[in-house]
Order: sequence, then C-alpha cells, then structure tokens
Amino acid sequence: MDDLKQYIRTIPDFPHEGILFRDVTTLFAHPAGFRMAIDRLLTPYAGARIDAVVGLEARGFILGGAVAHQLSCGFVPVRKAGKLPAATYAQDYQLEYGTASVEIHTDAIQPGQTVLIVDDLLATGGTAEAGIKLIERLGGQIAGCAFVVDLPELGGRRRLEALGMKVHTLVEFEGL
Repeated sequence: MDDLKQYIRTIPDFPHEGILFRDVTTLFAHPAGFRMAIDRLLTPYAGARIDAVVGLEARGFILGGAVAHQLSCGFVPVRKAGKLPAATYAQDYQLEYGTASVEIHTDAIQPGQTVLIVDDLLATGGTAEAGIKLIERLGGQIAGCAFVVDLPELGGRRRLEALGMKVHTLVEFEGL
C-alpha cells in the first residue's frame, strides 16, 4: 500500500523544528489517491454492521464523511472544545506541552451502536483514545480505528491496541 505515499507531502520543520509533517491534503486533492484511500480505509469493515463513523477533528471529518457515505451509515464529529452547538461530553487528552479537550454531542451515539473511528494520522494515539472514551461513555461499541498514516515510533498503535482496539492503517512513515 506504499503507493499511497506518493500522494502524501512531507513538510520538514512544521509545526516545530525537527518535525516531519505528513500532509494528507495533497492526497485529498488527487482524485485517484483520495478514492484509493477511502476504499482501503473501509475495506476491513465492508459488510460489517457499522451504525456510525466518528471522524476526529479536523481531517478525520473529510475521511470519515466519505467512509460513512460508502458504508451507508451516519457520521458523527468529535470536535475541539467549544465547537459543537448542543449539549456535549468532553474528554481531555495530553499534548506534547499541556492538555487539550475534544467533545461529542450527548445524543450523537445511542447505546449499543457500532462505531468506526476514522482520522488521517495516528501518532501518540491521544486524540483517538479521547474519542474512544467519549464513544464508550455514550454506550457505543467500537468496531475499530482506521487511519491513513501511522507514525509507529510514537506508539499510537500500541496504545490503542492495549485498550483492546483493532487498528487499521494504510501507510507508515518513519521519523517524527
């Protein structure tokens, strides 16, 4: 699946010196690459009962919406704090320097619904873990977590698998 790598741009020293930013917006802009990514993200879940796809802010909205459409199910955004208009539950998670919070509407997922989490990149797994906790708080059952890019050195896959999650990624990049 390394053929997807050709569509992902690497930007050195963004957002901080020493970071190699994996930019999937170039993947989104290329019709064949974008289609390939969506098809491959949903392949393990085709035929499974998925009631909703949860997209993690922000690029997870783009991917998650397309995956939900292909799976003929609903889409639920998990957003940064203060962005959702109705009643929400919040979950804090650790950043490199401090903490952040994501939120979900309190009525976004019904108990027993099966949910697929989608995002562009798996690094430390902190945002995904926060999403998992929110979904579980609402009584959702998580079918898995799907990402385009995995940065294995940062340990996100191990973190999510330690929580009992099935993790599906399309490409890996070494380095930060």
